[in-house]
Amino acid sequence: MAPATLAQFSQLPAGRQQTGLPPQLQNVGIDQRLNERIPLDLVFRDESGQTVPLRKFFKDKPVILTLVYYECPMLCTQVLNALETSLSQLTLDVGKQFNVVTVSFNPAETAALAAEKKRVYLAAYGRPDAGEGWHFLTGDKDQIEALSNAVGFHYSYDPNTNLYAHASGIMILTPEGKISRYFYGIQYPPTDLRLGLVEASSGKVGSPVDQVLLFCYHYDPSKGKYTVLTMNLLRAGGVAMLIMLGVLLLGLRGMNKRRARYLAETVAEERARLP
Repeated sequence: MAPATLAQFSQLPAGRQQTGLPPQLQNVGIDQRLNERIPLDLVFRDESGQTVPLRKFFKDKPVILTLVYYECPMLCTQVLNALETSLSQLTLDVGKQFNVVTVSFNPAETAALAAEKKRVYLAAYGRPDAGEGWHFLTGDKDQIEALSNAVGFHYSYDPNTNLYAHASGIMILTPEGKISRYFYGIQYPPTDLRLGLVEASSGKVGSPVDQVLLFCYHYDPSKGKYTVLTMNLLRAGGVAMLIMLGVLLLGLRGMNKRRARYLAETVAEERARLP
């Protein structure tokens, strides 16, 4: 299990019953459930208030899942802002190559709040048809807890402040609903997001260049990010060098042939001029 960072309260890793943390943070964090399937039969409400099963959003595309609450005064907004900023830098489009599902873990929040959040972030994202792919959901307590437990997202409600203590991060899931990757904190590099989506889609998203990048990069679960995999990078570099040498040798061979032909023609012309 790899804990996330509690960016709202501390730079120390979150975990189970850690010494020194205040009581409201004792059980807050993100436990990785990589390769586990989330329950797609869970039921939520969409922005219009219509009841929808979670499986509606998991068909043929990978999904970026964010657990937030819409009236969060700080951290959740930073998570969504960072996600939108990174998505805007991708050539992949929400609703075309992948979907985004944002779920409120506050059961008191309404579809009206979800609709307003959707309006704000779709306006910022600014790409046509994204509304078909980015969904903002609300739900009942039991359904929310079942989803948050399935992805290892643990939070705590403080009745004194009417706020939730929670970690920050996003997840990428496969079209079948299996958890593929976690990204921690409030910054999600576009390259990491793209590689995560390519991996989660089993290569159906992206380009041949992305496949080469996946060969050169390695996902580090403890950091929730992709890092350069030196050996693969060296191998890729070695292959590229061999290709370059091959091209160079072919070019030299062609030059030698042309030079030999030129010399033969020159000698023939000189001989023809002799009396």
